[in-house]
Amino acid sequence: MSPLELDRDPAWLSREELDAARGRLPILYVDAVPVRVDDRGEVSALGVLLRLDGEGRVCRELVSGRVLHHERVRDALLRHIEKDLGPVALPRVPASPQPFTVAEYFPTPGVTPFHDPRQHAVSLAYVVPVAGDCAPQNDALDLTWLTPEQALDPGVQAEMERGHGVLLRQALAHLGRAV
Repeated sequence: MSPLELDRDPAWLSREELDAARGRLPILYVDAVPVRVDDRGEVSALGVLLRLDGEGRVCRELVSGRVLHHERVRDALLRHIEKDLGPVALPRVPASPQPFTVAEYFPTPGVTPFHDPRQHAVSLAYVVPVAGDCAPQNDALDLTWLTPEQALDPGVQAEMERGHGVLLRQALAHLGRAV
C-alpha cells in the first residue's frame, strides 16, 4: 500500500488520533533482528540500522514499527523490513512466526530496559533471515552487518537506543550464542 493509500485507509490513524491513542493505551509493535544465515543454518551476521534519534544524535537500532489495525503480525514484519531494508531484502518470515521475546516499552525510563518517550508500547520481537540485497531506506542512514561477536561489543551496545541492545543480546541467546 502506498503512503497515499495509507492516508485514506480507515485503519491508518491521523497524527492527532495516534497521539491521543498513545496517551491512553499500549500500542502493538514488532521488532525484527535481520540475520544472514550460512549454508549450515548458522547465523553469520546481524543487521543493525544507523539512524538519527529525536535530538539529532546518531544511534543504532533494529527494524521496528507499529502493527496497523486489521494487519497480521506477519504482514507488519514484512512491511517494516521492506521499509527499512528495501524491497529486495527477501525476508523469510515463517507462515506462523513465533517471537523470541516480548518487549514492553515505557515512556518513563527505568521501568524496563526498553524506553520510548512517546508511548507505552508492547513489541513482539523476531529473528528474521533475509536472503536478498539490503540497503537502508527511509530514515535509516546506514545498515551494518555485524558478526555475533561484534554485536556483543560494548561499544556497539552503547550505541543502541531504546533498549535495542538488550533485544540484540536476547536474540543471540535465543540463537544459542553465549552472551
